[in-house]
Order: sequence, then C-alpha cells, then structure tokens
Amino acid sequence: MKPILEVQDLSVAFRGQEVVREVSFSVSPGQTVALVGESGSGKSVTALSCLRLLGSGGTNPAGRVLLDGTDVLQASPAELQRLRGSVAGMVFQEPMTSLNPLHSIGRQVGEAVTLHQPLRGAALRARVIALLERAGLPDPARRLDAFPHQLSGGQRQRVMIAAALANDPKLLIADEPTTALDVTIQAQILELLGQLKQRLNMAMLLITHDLSIVRRHADHVVVMRHGRVVEQGPAAQVLGDPQHEYTKMLLATEPRGKPEPVPPSAPVVLEAEQIKVHFPIRRGLLRRKVGEVRAVDGVSFNLREGETLGLVGESGSGKTTLGLSLLQLERGEGLVRFEGQPIQGLSRAQLRPLRARMQVVFQDPYGSLSPRMSVAEIVEEGLAVHAPELSRAQREARVKGALEEVGLDPATATRYPHEFSGGQRQRVAIARALVLNPRLLVLDEPTSALDVSVQAQVVELLRGLQARHRLAYLFISHDLRVVRAMAHRIMVLKGGKVVESGDADAVLRAPREAYTQALMRAAFEV
Repeated sequence: MKPILEVQDLSVAFRGQEVVREVSFSVSPGQTVALVGESGSGKSVTALSCLRLLGSGGTNPAGRVLLDGTDVLQASPAELQRLRGSVAGMVFQEPMTSLNPLHSIGRQVGEAVTLHQPLRGAALRARVIALLERAGLPDPARRLDAFPHQLSGGQRQRVMIAAALANDPKLLIADEPTTALDVTIQAQILELLGQLKQRLNMAMLLITHDLSIVRRHADHVVVMRHGRVVEQGPAAQVLGDPQHEYTKMLLATEPRGKPEPVPPSAPVVLEAEQIKVHFPIRRGLLRRKVGEVRAVDGVSFNLREGETLGLVGESGSGKTTLGLSLLQLERGEGLVRFEGQPIQGLSRAQLRPLRARMQVVFQDPYGSLSPRMSVAEIVEEGLAVHAPELSRAQREARVKGALEEVGLDPATATRYPHEFSGGQRQRVAIARALVLNPRLLVLDEPTSALDVSVQAQVVELLRGLQARHRLAYLFISHDLRVVRAMAHRIMVLKGGKVVESGDADAVLRAPREAYTQALMRAAFEV
C-alpha cells in the first residue's frame, strides 16, 4: 500500500543550529505511527515540518516530505492550503492556546470547513454540528456559541479534533493530544481517535512521550533523540525487544518504588474537618445568586509528618480548590489545624508567620516563575519576607543549599527560567519552597507537564527530600502511576466529595467504588 506520508532525510535548523537531522519514516492509510522521545528530541519540529508550519525562526527544511504525492517543502502557497485540512489535519497539544479565545467554537470549526468547502448558512451549521457530534462533544447544537474558556480540557480537545477532521483528511497529525488531560478523558480521546481512524481508514502520526499510549495504540514506532532517529520498527518489536540504549532507558524510567514508611509516632501536621468551598452562580443584570457550585463539599482527613496523601480525581473534582483552601488561599468553611493551631479565618497578618512552613508547588513551573527574575532572586524572594533578619551572605548560603539539594548547580543561579528545561524549572519551584524549611508541601500536578524520564527524576527527588526533612505532602495528581510511586494513602474526590480513601496499595490494588475502578482502568489499561 502506498504511504500517504513519506519523510525522507528531513533536516531542520534554527539560527544555524540543526535540531532535526536526516529523519526518515512513512505512514500508510489505516496505520498509526508514533514519534516518541523526550522534550527537545525533535518530535514536534518534525511533525510541523510535515505541513510546513514552522515559523520564521526556522530555515527552509532540507530533504523531502511527500504528502499524498506532493512535496510539501517545494509546494506553493495554494498547494499548501489544499494540503492543510483536506489532505492532513493537525491536533495540537494545548487546545486552550490553539483555539481563538475571542471566537465561538462554532465559528472556529466553521472556518475550518469553509476553507475547503463552499458551505454557508444552515448547511454550514449542520456540518459543524455533525463534526462536533462525531468528535463526541455532548449536545453540540447548544454549544455552538460557547467560547473555549467555557469548555473543559477534554471538550476543547474534541473541538480541535472536529476542526482537524472538518474536511475528512487522509492523515491526522496528533501532537501530544492527551498530555494535560485526566486519565479518563485521555482514554476517551484515544478511543475516539482510534474509532475515527478505523471508520475513515485514516493514517495517524501520533507524537507522544507516554509509552503506555504507544504500546496500546501504535502500529509502528519511531524513537528520536537529539533530532535523530535512533530506532524504529513495529511497535511490538521495538517496545518488546528494544535494541538502542536510549529506547531501553525510556522504557525503564516510569516512576517506580515506594516512599519510606511513616513511623507510628509521627505527629499530625495538618487536620481538616468538613471543609467546604462553594461558589455562587449569578445571573441576570443584577447578578442575583441563582445557585451554587459545591467545589469542595465536606472533606475531612489528617496528614502526618513524613506522609504523602495522594489526592486524585478528574478535572472539576475539587482537588486544587481543596489544596488552596487548606493553605487559606481560597475562602471556605470548616476547621483547618496546622501544627495543632486552627488557621481557618485568620487574617493575612496572622497567617504570615505560618506561610513559611506551608508551601505550594504548582503544575506549570514556567507560569509560576517570574520570567523577569533570575533563579537566585526567585528562590531568595521568600527569605526577604519570612527571614528578614538574615544577612545577604546568609541568604545566599540558604539559596545555594536549596539549589544543591534539588540537584541544580548553584552556578546557574544567575540564569532566568526560560534558560532551563521543564524538569529544571520544576526543581527551581521546589527549591523556592524548600528554602523556607517548610513542614507541609501542597504539590499540585508537579509532574504532569514533564517527560516520563523527568517525572521519575522529580519523584525520586521529592521522596529523598521527604525522607531527609520529614515533610508532609498533599500530592494532587491525575497520573496514578506517579501517585503509586509517591503516596502512602490515597483520597479519591468526585464532585467535591470523598468517594474512597485508604492505604495507597489497597486502593490501587482493589478499589471498592465504581468511580475509582474507572480511574484505575483508564490509568493502567489505556
């Protein structure tokens, strides 16, 4: 069968530096080819080159990219417009940044249609509804006028899929289509893509760093490192009997191991009793309250020194809201005791002495680190607030110690966040919290945006820090593989309520509730 996409000796350079080198592979109708590798391996650059979507920062790629018989690298603007959408569609990693926030989803999917089909009015509306329905968006007719921010992550990704498939392309390029999604939504999106591929006999180029997805959904695997293909072949062969050391490393770096056991005498650091966070729903010109969203609804637990409580559940289950409420960063009801002291309702001035001992590490280190501050300034900032009595030399020594403890060279302290990889930025965020000698860390999806190998490194780092400092962790995550390696206990949230909790091994091995069972199936049987 003739391939729909043939990549022959593709090379791409940015400002004279080659980032993709002599890459070759092909994709045939009905076949799924997975490009895998860590961040910086050249996967996305290769995929973007297949439709010549690189910005002006890239030189003209060398080699050949044949898409349905047309050389993309030599194609005219008119030929490129025909190829993009009608021959090949693309689903990007983050739909919130790929979709226009100022346009309704109906308009955006409609634009994808009208670029290649002369539809207008009722016919266009019917086509858009049919596409959204095919992509699995519930009640699409009612959502045509919705804007991207009004949809969940999974719903936005379905809109992206609908737009990419608007003109029944022969090839779908999916660049990390499930990275930021919950495990259950990941499973739904992957199942949808598989069904569409089979129904339309469509070829698929899947870019991912998640080898569990590759194992279950790819026919052929292309492993990239530093811009080169180091190994490729049938998925069963490459994953079952890898030949290259890099492929072996990728397969062996899933987060493993267990945290150290908590001594029976470990004191309680945090107690929560009947925590509730309700948000009012207001409508009308006078913004009258017509209802409320019960984001957190009566959650109780305690957390001991040296213990990790894994907080899991789908988006909207209340995980992050609960974490922020415990830190008094979100207003709520109930009783919160930190180190035996009730802190619910304390003023900002009363909370300030406690802030150093209860810290948070956010999901996106690039978004939570100021781009205008050096790493030294970022890590030192908390000391200026909570330890003003320290001399400059003492603050510098604390910053140096924190960076060394998270595995960063103190010599890099003068650099800025954009000069670091995602894993290094997360280490900076951890150092910023650690420099204040906290007892409690709320870790909000700290590994979700990282490669599997970097996830494993961060998990090892967090476990080591916990063992040395007896830190208490509230670990919020939708990645149950990471939770399995981190948590002593697990608490499962749904709709703001606890549906199941207990020892991590017991919950993961034999979940009692149907909702927990669905999460486990999605995580370990994707």
